Amino acid sequence: MSGIQRSALVLTIIGAVNWGLIGFFQFDLVAAIFGGQSSALSRIIYGLVGIAGLTNLGLLFKPTEEMANEPNHETH
Repeated sequence: MSGIQRSALVLTIIGAVNWGLIGFFQFDLVAAIFGGQSSALSRIIYGLVGIAGLTNLGLLFKPTEEMANEPNHETH
């Protein structure tokens, strides 16, 4: 998995957690941290999360064997 894909996945997870908070508790964490839903910084975060979700569409259609054959760059 490339660095861009990992970053996109992290942003997508952040977006999912934010939507979960909105759904369960009516609390928008991004808006609370960055000054409301209409602030420029919040809108940038929302936009980045949306782009990350679109980027992750590629992972959905990536063959399983191709993902398994990727070298693991983690160090132990």
